[in-house]
Amino acid sequence: MFWPVISSEPLALNWHIEYLCNELQYHMERVFKRQTKECDLVINISPSTSKSSICSILLQPWCWTRMPGLRKIGCSYVEDLAFELTVKSRRIVQSPLYRRLFPEIEIRSDLNNKSLWSNTLGGDRYAIGMGGSVTGKHGHLIVLDDPLNPKMGRSEAAINTAREFCTETLPNRTVDKEVTFQLLVMQRISVDDPTALWLGKPGVKHICLPGELTDDVKPVELREKYVDGLFDPKRLSRNALDSHLAEMGQYGYAGQILQTPVPPSGGMFKVDKLEEMYAYPGDECFTRVCRFWDKAGSANAGDWTVGVKMGLHKDGTYWILDVVRGQWATDTREKIIQETAARDGKRVRIGFEQEPGSSGIDSAKESIRRLSGYLVEAFRATGSKEVRADTFSVQVNAGNVKVLKGKWLSDYKYELTHFPNAKHDDQVDASSGAFSMLINKKVKLGVLR
Repeated sequence: MFWPVISSEPLALNWHIEYLCNELQYHMERVFKRQTKECDLVINISPSTSKSSICSILLQPWCWTRMPGLRKIGCSYVEDLAFELTVKSRRIVQSPLYRRLFPEIEIRSDLNNKSLWSNTLGGDRYAIGMGGSVTGKHGHLIVLDDPLNPKMGRSEAAINTAREFCTETLPNRTVDKEVTFQLLVMQRISVDDPTALWLGKPGVKHICLPGELTDDVKPVELREKYVDGLFDPKRLSRNALDSHLAEMGQYGYAGQILQTPVPPSGGMFKVDKLEEMYAYPGDECFTRVCRFWDKAGSANAGDWTVGVKMGLHKDGTYWILDVVRGQWATDTREKIIQETAARDGKRVRIGFEQEPGSSGIDSAKESIRRLSGYLVEAFRATGSKEVRADTFSVQVNAGNVKVLKGKWLSDYKYELTHFPNAKHDDQVDASSGAFSMLINKKVKLGVLR
């Protein structure tokens, strides 16, 4: 009835909406009766499935119709999102329809702002961003709605902040530890995200609803609700899922859609999708060509220095044209990079990873100086190796990458096959860097990124 109050879009019904509403009602009925809770609840579900509307916007106005004095704490990854959710919830309570049906619920004029608003019967709602202060606030209901966003999943600091907030702050914010119901609803982000933390505690029920049918659906009886292997054929059709995969990459898709923070197959690259080519088609067939170097500095031991040459064909496919690989001392390595640049020609852009710290900056500047006259860029790496390889792996697995046969091909395919569990990953790193250069159209002469 109240959906039009919070959204101008028509309500797209799916079986999970009634299921989640019934589940939440069951647990809240125990709160209303001051009964000891059976468990806390973790819900893992894809984005754009009305999870926040159900759990963070509509739930409290409904609770007040049964328990006007209910106090809620709502938390999200940033304060602005927590405020947006609480404002929409307040909009329901202040709507003409709600006022007509439940006239006894009135918002206090002296305590009515984005972070905290209350009714005249003792109920209130407090909104907070992850890691914020909740001193003096207590709840009958505590809801964590997306305590991390996808980018935060790449930050160890953000993950640690979320975990500390869940273990050191929230447990002390209950009105009654035996009764207060705590709910975590989120898409999976990382193997160390708050879901992993909560599921390691006793007394937690797990509802896991992947975007497509997998063995991770929980409770298991919900598997029969999937239609043609799809969780929600309207919101998450097969075409929509394919689009999500292309945009998110395998790791993003595995976490945010499949609700498992690592790809289900283990390895990232389906090497059998690489198409082997026996002849170079000619320079005129490529719109851009680059060679990216992943540099190491040890001779005959340790990591490898690798330079992957990659081209973007006019038909939209990506070609691995050459791989130079060796374990060289620093001087030998720089000489080989120069010789390779001369052999490739000045049409080929050159990139390499800049190591962190002042020594990394100095080394990058020296490499750029040595390659004077070539289009060369140094890139600061961000995110894990898996994250950086993700977008390239999507193209490989879609059959959009071709490889020119050479003596290096066997070692190259072996490393991709076993990544991220292989002993060495230098060829993957260099390929990820080359791919990033190709999809970034900016070309600058001697620049640090």
